[in-house]
Amino acid sequence: MVVVHFGRPWHHASGSSAERTGRPSEIRRLIFTAMEAASFLPDPARRPAQLAAFGRLLDVLDRLRQECPWDKKQTLQSLRHLTIEETYEISDAILRDDLPELKKELGDVMLHLVFYARIAAEKGAFDIADVLNAQCEKLIARHPHIYGDVQADDEETVKRNWEQLKLKEKGNKGVLSGVPTSLPALVKAMRIQEKARGAGFDWEEASQVWEKVQEELAEFGTEYGGGELNTNTTPDLARAERAAAEFGDLLFSLVNFARFAGINPEEALERTNRKFISRFNYLETASAADGHSLADLSLAQMDVYWEQAKQQARQLNAEK
Repeated sequence: MVVVHFGRPWHHASGSSAERTGRPSEIRRLIFTAMEAASFLPDPARRPAQLAAFGRLLDVLDRLRQECPWDKKQTLQSLRHLTIEETYEISDAILRDDLPELKKELGDVMLHLVFYARIAAEKGAFDIADVLNAQCEKLIARHPHIYGDVQADDEETVKRNWEQLKLKEKGNKGVLSGVPTSLPALVKAMRIQEKARGAGFDWEEASQVWEKVQEELAEFGTEYGGGELNTNTTPDLARAERAAAEFGDLLFSLVNFARFAGINPEEALERTNRKFISRFNYLETASAADGHSLADLSLAQMDVYWEQAKQQARQLNAEK
């Protein structure tokens, strides 16, 4: 047994002297594990403050809903696009690893969630207590390995059980019925594949998925003659339609391989977007500082600034 007391680990003496001293590496591992786990445990002493803060948010919203002209006018529909915007701002803060900004954005989304529950309560549908209790019941029901006697020793088993329990809860609805139709296509592709995997429909090896990527790439290339675009003045609409279909298949297979490789494709693409934006901003700023306009620069001259931007990024990464 390992006990952490005032930040210092102590191994309880039990068993023979040989048992206590014969496995120092194992003892150190247990001590380190306990200290690491303790460092991430929530402080129970903070629970009253957390509950009070949540109650304060409810009180503030109640008053705003009654007295503020803007808050009084809001509906479920009017808040929807604002919530989507706030959710993307949370995503941005996470990608920047900006915890102070994340705290602020989480507060904004928390307000929206409470606001939706308040409006629903006004309609006599449900209130925030109903929302939270329903969520707790769902979590308990979908974690039988924690709250029941089901065995699940790895993440894959937990995810598979989750999807099977979710399907059972939804009755006769299909496995993919829970994927929101309005999800961005890249995110939707990953969720479709995850749900199919939960039902047992998936590739066995990553190498099989990579072969599929190569197959789809070849089929897409066939539609463009190895990369040559159609330069005719009259567009070949049928060919363009086939190429679009093959490109979609290629993207889907790449998302599948990313999943096997443990890569979130949406996050990976967004990081590349940010990298491109950063380098292009440098190109604009640096060329302007040298008295040049982008419109007057050749591609070769732009490439010089682009390489400078890449070198600057490498230096910054090396300093971190």
